[in-house]
Order: sequence, then C-alpha cells, then structure tokens
Amino acid sequence: MSDPDSGTDAPVHRCGYVAIVGRPNVGKSTLLNRLIGQKLSITSRRPQTTRHRILGVLSHAQAQLIFLDSPGYQTRSGGALNRVLNRTAQQVAQDADLVIMVCDGSGWTAADEAVARVLPSDRPVFLVVNKVDAVRDKARLMALVQQATAVRSFDEVVPLSARTGRQVDLLVDLCVARLPQGEAIFAEDDITDRSERFHAAELIREKLFRMLGDELPYSSTVVIDKYEELPKLRRVFATVLVERDAQKAIVLGKGGERIKRVATEARLDLERLLDTKVYLELFVKVRSGWADDEQSLRAYGYE
Repeated sequence: MSDPDSGTDAPVHRCGYVAIVGRPNVGKSTLLNRLIGQKLSITSRRPQTTRHRILGVLSHAQAQLIFLDSPGYQTRSGGALNRVLNRTAQQVAQDADLVIMVCDGSGWTAADEAVARVLPSDRPVFLVVNKVDAVRDKARLMALVQQATAVRSFDEVVPLSARTGRQVDLLVDLCVARLPQGEAIFAEDDITDRSERFHAAELIREKLFRMLGDELPYSSTVVIDKYEELPKLRRVFATVLVERDAQKAIVLGKGGERIKRVATEARLDLERLLDTKVYLELFVKVRSGWADDEQSLRAYGYE
C-alpha cells in the first residue's frame, strides 16, 4: 500500500483501535483469541463471562490493529454489576476508530437491535455474523442481514466462524483498510497490555464458570491476594468471593474437591500461557453485597 498523495511508492503504515461489541454469548472473546492467535480473553457458555476490557495487539508489517474485547451488552437485568459492564462495553465502542458488532448466525434478536442502536454513528461499524459454520440454511443468514441493516447501516458485513477461523483473515484485511494512518503504538512483540496477575484471575474465573455451570452464583469474582514473580516460578494466592455461605459450599465442593480441581486446571492453563511453573493456592470467602455496590466493584478491578 502506498500514499497516493505523496507521489511515491513509500508504504503507508496504519494503526488504530478496533472495538469488538455485541450481546452476550455471540463469540466476541473467541474472535479476539482467534485474531491474536493466543488465549487472551476467557470463554464459557455463560453470559457475561467477559467482565473487563481486554486488549489484544495484532502487528503486521504495514499495520497494527489494537482489538478491544468488551463485556456483552446486557439489556434484561439491572444491578450495579450489569450497569458497570454496560458502561464498559459502551466506552470501548466510543474509544475505538472502528467498531465490530458481532451477532450469532442463528438469528437476529431484540438484544442485537438494542446494541446496534447505541453504537456510534461517526466511525465505521462492521457487522460480523459469527458461527456461520453451524447454520445450514443460508437463507437464514440473508434474512438476518436484512433485519440488521434495517436497524442501521453497516460499512461491511462479514460472515465468519471464529471457532474455525473461516474468513477471519478477510475481516483483518477489511479492518486494516479502514484504520487511520499512524505509527505503531505497541512494540511488535506485544500482544496485550494486561498483566500476568490479571490473566491469573481471569483463568481462575473461567474454570469456575466452566466447572460449576449454572450452580455458580453470578455475583462471584476472583481477587489476587499475592502474586510473586520468581525465576522459573510464579507463586499465586487468590480468593474467590461469593455473597452467601451456601454459595461458598458450592464452590468448595465436598471435602474441597471442586476448588482443588479449579486450582489445578487454572494452574495448568497459566503455565501454558506464561511458559513457566506456577504454584497456585485458592481460598473462598463470603463478601455479602459486593456486586451491588459500585465502590466495591471498583475496588475489585471493575472499570
């Protein structure tokens, strides 16, 4: 790519922020992980698995794309936690040069429409129709696109599968073409701005979500009490916060069996991510009402 105004063939470098937004459970985090080629954002089948802005950096020779994963925009339930997550999702879109709205290829919903209506109108917005590998009737995809474009115009519509990687490279190319010219913001080998400590808490929370399913209370979180970086070793001490004693019993399991399994699986994932040995110790504590108080939410790292 060259600069048409310069009269030369000098390559143009592009750099910008790309927000990934959408309702819960449409595959936003899976898409980010596929784009970056590494697990940065945790995933599960439960709504609102992502609770923070997760930044992932993709550097090419002529472009740097800074992707921002966001919590699923929640329209059904209130409470302080959901208010904070919705504010984060909207802020991510406002801060970006380009917005990718992800929807599920199985159908356009009222929740999708609510998201589409709050997206900014002064920057490019792409519609990504995810999970197309699971849709056999392609007429359904056409109907979905017609419903979506009746709500607002999109600069591009890209059907893809974040799970298999189908058409993800096309999405990257389309994003690059829309980014502003500019030098790289991050170093070439950077992939995120999040710390090891942050990823440790997220991986623990993912294992809780995946193992306990609907038994796990929504108002639970993970706090890192101590994180030690030693040569060839990380020592991590973390606490799972719940709101009631009965919830604590669920997380612990009989004889502490569940929390031990959570710790083991999170430790193995963290060792793969950091390429070093990890010692992980988990505790469970009751903090009544933490999820209904915005000051407490900020203290526990919610933006």
